Amino acid sequence: MTAKHNNVDAARVELLLSELRLPGVKAIWPKLAAVADKEGWPAARFLAALAEHEAADRGQRRIARHLAEARLPAGKSLDTFDFDTVPVISKAKVMALAAGDLWLKAGANLLLFGPPGSGKSHLSAALGLALVEQGWRVLFTRASDLVQRLQLARRELALEGAIAKLDRYDLLILDDITYVSKDQAETSVLFELIAARYEQRSMLITANQPFGEWGRVFPDQAMTLAAIDRLVHHATILEMNVESYRRKAAMERKRGPGRVPAFATAKETQGDDD
Repeated sequence: MTAKHNNVDAARVELLLSELRLPGVKAIWPKLAAVADKEGWPAARFLAALAEHEAADRGQRRIARHLAEARLPAGKSLDTFDFDTVPVISKAKVMALAAGDLWLKAGANLLLFGPPGSGKSHLSAALGLALVEQGWRVLFTRASDLVQRLQLARRELALEGAIAKLDRYDLLILDDITYVSKDQAETSVLFELIAARYEQRSMLITANQPFGEWGRVFPDQAMTLAAIDRLVHHATILEMNVESYRRKAAMERKRGPGRVPAFATAKETQGDDD
């Protein structure tokens, strides 16, 4: 009779946990119940163990969802970023940014400047991954792709709603902003996005060109200055003006082991002069 009742109770528990949408508890409760029965746990300890497991399971599933929606490039993490090739970047500073607490809560921005191949996209994606793992919501996108989406929303008279939907992301990563074409429609929606997020939500922007060249992005000087002003007001700026590590790696492979380098970085050249 007892075994029969136990089976009925177990079936009821399974059903109720499904209805209550507690998959973490449903997966672990039989095992925990067996341990609790064997060791004589008080009810409070058993319930606490179930609740802790459910909380941890929800956290893992939430991070998995946020990783999927972030659209981060695969394989780009802080562990795989070679800080030695970018000595101008402080690893300690980057690791502090990866926590996100100070700047994301304040709606501050992060701007990465450097030539193609200097590691801007890798570092921005790596920071995005670290922040998602810390519980923040992130979206990584090429600036030109997002601008085209916002243009389409404007044509459909839905630009305000499209920008509002981006508010759910604590950090919006716009890769290669200087590749946005200098078109009135494109750059005006980009400016509206920057203005809407100003002091509200953070942006991480990578650019191949310094601010002095941003006149190629925005159609007039007033808009250029206004966009820059909003971006830098509360911002950390990292300059990665180093030799392309993609080119350096390719040259290393081409040269093969044991041969003298066919080129030197500015830092190496300066050292020889000294």
